[in-house]
Amino acid sequence: MNSIKFLGTAGARFVVMKQLRASGGIWLNLDGTQVLVDPGPGSLIRCLTSRPKLNPQELEGIILTHRHLDHSNDVNIMIEAMTNGGFKKKGVVFAPRDALEDDPVILQYARQQVEAVEILKEKGRYEIGNIVFETPIHLKHGVETYGVNFKTKRATISLITDTDYFPGLASYFTGEILIVNVVLMDDKSHIEHLCLKEAEQLIKENKPRLAIMTHFGMGMVKAKPWEIAKTMTKKLGIEVIAARDGMQIDIESYTNSYNSQH
Repeated sequence: MNSIKFLGTAGARFVVMKQLRASGGIWLNLDGTQVLVDPGPGSLIRCLTSRPKLNPQELEGIILTHRHLDHSNDVNIMIEAMTNGGFKKKGVVFAPRDALEDDPVILQYARQQVEAVEILKEKGRYEIGNIVFETPIHLKHGVETYGVNFKTKRATISLITDTDYFPGLASYFTGEILIVNVVLMDDKSHIEHLCLKEAEQLIKENKPRLAIMTHFGMGMVKAKPWEIAKTMTKKLGIEVIAARDGMQIDIESYTNSYNSQH
């Protein structure tokens, strides 16, 4: 089954540090290929305690959208788990250049355990197993950061990871399924994260078949994002849901063709 499983929905340091929500990243099973995006703190534990249990040795790759700890903390242990402790050299790790150089988050010995390490860049196109994915634009976020468009046989899944809002952002992520990191309840100009109003604007512009909000900061957690999602669904006429820790989405349910706006 083609699916998206949220191993964690925590965003920003305080929700992560207190583990008010888990921070394990997103596990995708697409056209028979399994990849893990942004394995933050606790990713391995979330895999092993998931129902059903997820086997890291079935992964074919790991993607880091950027180097911040809530996205990368467990990358080295997940490489070891993917490669059976390094005894089975396999898989590909994808990461921005600054996650690999100067003050790297991926250790040199871990890099030797995988078949390849590929550097993400703007307008990049990558293949892993049966998946093609693209990183269309360098986002606005303190460190080198890329959102992702996963191109599967039946649908495109777009992930807008941590970024400040900027004009034209929506046009780069037009998948039938749109995942948006919504850290802030209200806009804070000095923090390069999306707020709820900006996320709503992105969803309104792109009109995906399904929009999923995740990666919540403290303000969003306190505001009950599941209720916000219900209100937004009624307002926009687009199905919007707030991700929950452990939630799994069946992609087949949302693989109809684009509506006329696309």
